[in-house]
Amino acid sequence: MTETDDRRRLSGLMIGSLVALSMGTVFVVVNSAALPSPWRLVIRVAAVLVAVTLLALVIRAERAGAPSEEGDIQGFADRRYWYAVLFEVVALFGGLYVINGVLKKPEVAVAWVAVVVGLHFFPLAWAWRMPLYYGVGGAMAVLGVAGFVAYAAGASAATIGLIAGVGSGFALYIAVVAGLRDNRARRVAAAAR
Repeated sequence: MTETDDRRRLSGLMIGSLVALSMGTVFVVVNSAALPSPWRLVIRVAAVLVAVTLLALVIRAERAGAPSEEGDIQGFADRRYWYAVLFEVVALFGGLYVINGVLKKPEVAVAWVAVVVGLHFFPLAWAWRMPLYYGVGGAMAVLGVAGFVAYAAGASAATIGLIAGVGSGFALYIAVVAGLRDNRARRVAAAAR
């Protein structure tokens, strides 16, 4: 593939960042709804500003040319990716059915979502050789568990949403920052060769 052809396709940095920024913003906006004013608006505006700024940085990095990626990573065509997605869908909706329908505890649903989404990053980190995903997955899983602990301690739904939901959104933003930093380091290393 020529360098021109390589630049026409979206890099892993761009695709991963678009997913992380959109999902991070959804986590923040949805899970800040129960917060009192002015915090709800402050957190939402901050999230959108962070997401837009990071998107601009990702686009700039993409235009600079992503460093070449390691050979045999198949991305979305990899069956391991689909196994991770299958696990995520079954665990997510099965758990939400139990939490909302059986236990009638919708205030902890976001904690469950954070745990499951966090755990789905682990097989992806392994399959795609992306150590960064272990960090974001671990952070989200811990934030989800912290949401369950907060619930057990008598915290309000707003507090659980802040911990597990808003926290997970910002964890995804931090993952984009880490991806940009890694991309820059690889570009500098490639230029030094």
